[in-house]
Amino acid sequence: MSTSTKHNITRGGQFLVKETKSEDIFTPEDFTEEQKMMRDSVIEFVDREIWPNKERFEKKDYALTEEVMRKAGELGLLGVAVPEAYDGLGMGFVTTMLVCDYISGATGSVATAFGAHTGIGTMPITLYGTEEQKKKYVPKLATGEWFGAYCLTEPGAGSDANSGKTKAVLSEDGKHYLISGQKMWISNAGFASVFIVFARIEDDKNITGFIVENDPKNGISLGEEEHKLGIHSSSTRQVFFNETKVPVENMLSERGNGFKIAMNALNVGRIKLSAACLDAQRRIITEAVKYANERVQFKTPISKFGAIKSKVAEMATACYVDESAAYRAAKDIEDRIAIRQEEGNSHQEAELKGVEEYAIECSILKVAVSEHCQNTTDEGIQIFGGMGFSADTPMEAAWRDARISRIYEGTNEINRMLSVGMLIKKAMKGQVDLLGPATAVKDELMGIPSFDTPDYSILFSEEKEMIEKLKKAFLMVAGSGVQKYGPELEEHQQLLMAASDILIQIYMAESAILRTEKNAKRFGEDTQKEQIAMAKLNLFHAVEKIQTKGKEAISSFAEGDEQRMMLMGLKRFTKYANLPNVIALRNTIADKVTAENKYCF
Repeated sequence: MSTSTKHNITRGGQFLVKETKSEDIFTPEDFTEEQKMMRDSVIEFVDREIWPNKERFEKKDYALTEEVMRKAGELGLLGVAVPEAYDGLGMGFVTTMLVCDYISGATGSVATAFGAHTGIGTMPITLYGTEEQKKKYVPKLATGEWFGAYCLTEPGAGSDANSGKTKAVLSEDGKHYLISGQKMWISNAGFASVFIVFARIEDDKNITGFIVENDPKNGISLGEEEHKLGIHSSSTRQVFFNETKVPVENMLSERGNGFKIAMNALNVGRIKLSAACLDAQRRIITEAVKYANERVQFKTPISKFGAIKSKVAEMATACYVDESAAYRAAKDIEDRIAIRQEEGNSHQEAELKGVEEYAIECSILKVAVSEHCQNTTDEGIQIFGGMGFSADTPMEAAWRDARISRIYEGTNEINRMLSVGMLIKKAMKGQVDLLGPATAVKDELMGIPSFDTPDYSILFSEEKEMIEKLKKAFLMVAGSGVQKYGPELEEHQQLLMAASDILIQIYMAESAILRTEKNAKRFGEDTQKEQIAMAKLNLFHAVEKIQTKGKEAISSFAEGDEQRMMLMGLKRFTKYANLPNVIALRNTIADKVTAENKYCF
């Protein structure tokens, strides 16, 4: 990586206060030949092994999930992120995202099994294990000889993960820990060979991680398979430990480090979860459009009706925006890992710190993409009408499977609060300068606005100016919140949620605009007509949401002159010089998608 590239990498959270140039971001159109081959082989695998068997997955065929996972292991797909030294493919972060994206699109059952195994099941050992631990366990996990599961959640410890009651007691001879406790909602429990288990030693403040082999003779028993709304063939059980003997050398990292391991595993889990919602959206859009083109009412295919066009356009736009943001962040993480390795960090250290750097973006993506995915499945049902409600068409299962993604890897509420909370912490540590820009926004509000009409003839000049203004709106709201409440801001959850909705809209909208601008510059504007329409349509929605959430926040913590001043600022920062023609944008997008008879971007 050249030194110039190094300096152009925006650090985590800095997108708010630093202009990002379109040539400095990575887009799905930048995939290498190797990445495209990887993608195509995953699609082929899914179309052969998973898509034709959708009905079996809905009927709780856990054995089929295990079988598909074994086959994925034989193809090397479970070891994409694992270094070659441990029988993995040692691919970069973008490629691991790509595989996660395309393997997850056909059913949530496989998506969950894959994510739980490769992410939270294998990764903690790869990133925190000793050399002996890695040599012993990782090759078996990378090849699918063994499967992994992750035991963190307990009946009384969900979002408050560090409050678990599972105990680890050192044996008298000091050679083992005896683990006792109950874990719940454990994905892959039914066929896992090894568990990553979190337990508390004595009265430690923080939990500790352990690698525990699944041996029923060693005090490990499983509850029945849970009855769930969706992901029917994902094995989800309670796991009970009764004085399970675990050799002391199977402690993961050091004593009391479990909470940190859990949090860092979740950062990676969050961005991977956003990837896992992408191909699901593509497939839903494709199925919905095929149906809309075939379904005739009033002697016309329903795809020709404005009400359906609106849905198709909004679904395609959400998916396009999500791809843009997810791969932008993935490449930032990959580049940050490369920089750390160049500076002499080990693979483990580089990977951990690289992902941790973009924890804000990981939370943003988890929330935005999981919510878009849910909306897309919902509209998919609507386009199918009565047929959509029937289990004979794929929409109903997709809708149920999508629902879990707003809950696991930290609920969307937790992630909303985390995104702003982490940003404020970074600002306090001096890693992101929020204070300077926030003060500048305050000064700007006191000054006289400019009434010049800028030249908007260059593509996206007005939209990019709008993004800059939306960033000011966030700085104004969050800056005043921090000033008013200081560290106590964390207790004002509704305020944090409103601020985070503004933050999320900015990152997603900017990502779509930058991707489209980059492609228009290199492939020609005329090739990007529909993509330009999607970037503009999404920005229009972002502005609307930011107006609403900004008003909600300002009305809740400011009064009198300060409130009037901030509401005027909000109005100024969300004002278009030229409103886009929303219906025309939607028609442009929908006409392209229906003509192609699939999601085609």
